[in-house]
Amino acid sequence: MAILEATLKANGLIVAFAVVGIAVWISYLLSARLTAGRVHGSAIAIIIGLVLAYVAGRFTGGENGVADIPVLAGVGLMGGGMFRDFAIVSTAFGVHIGELKKTGIAGVISIFAGVIVAFVVGALVAIAFGYRDAVAITTIAAGAVTYIVGPVTGAAIGAGSDLLALSIAAGVVKSILVMVGTPLVAKAIGLDNPQTAMIYGGLMGTTSGVAGGLAATDPRLVPYGAMTATFYTGLGCLMGPSVLYFAVKALFG
Repeated sequence: MAILEATLKANGLIVAFAVVGIAVWISYLLSARLTAGRVHGSAIAIIIGLVLAYVAGRFTGGENGVADIPVLAGVGLMGGGMFRDFAIVSTAFGVHIGELKKTGIAGVISIFAGVIVAFVVGALVAIAFGYRDAVAITTIAAGAVTYIVGPVTGAAIGAGSDLLALSIAAGVVKSILVMVGTPLVAKAIGLDNPQTAMIYGGLMGTTSGVAGGLAATDPRLVPYGAMTATFYTGLGCLMGPSVLYFAVKALFG
């Protein structure tokens, strides 16, 4: 057992791929056997991952989910920023320029509308919970845009660590909801072609959530949704600490 444990620890990334692969295989099996394919396997895999992260956190008392278990430490690398950003950037290679041109002004409008609507909803939630300070409202509202825009905006306008944590939490919740919810609503909203995928990515904005949700819906749509979702994040990082912050400050002082 000591030799096995040492081997697993020394090959953490390989173990991570194996564990995730097994989890995905089980998820697709559950999807086919229990839901007749109505709930996509990717959505079930996301839920299993969240449950395992919670259980591992309770068991180890750590903050990194299953990555706090020594033999599964490679999951932290596999799910970290480096691989995430590589995966997001690589999606651009699947985009056909002709499809991008077809979206036209609708794609641009969706990005601005997505940022503003998400920010307003986040601001209203912050106000409902008693926040009246412009910095606090802006930081939490920016977190509702994405969990990247939240801390970037908060750090720029001088928010405290507690507000930064809240903004990240808001963004993570949104990302999870988009991941799980996308395959459930895809048929109803006509999410079955590159144009609607780009508009959807622009409206939702959370790149990880959109990519995961579209992967569960139709992997061919991932590059298009991820493309506009990435622009959304960049726009949010620009507007959050500037235009949106000044607008909130004008209202609340």
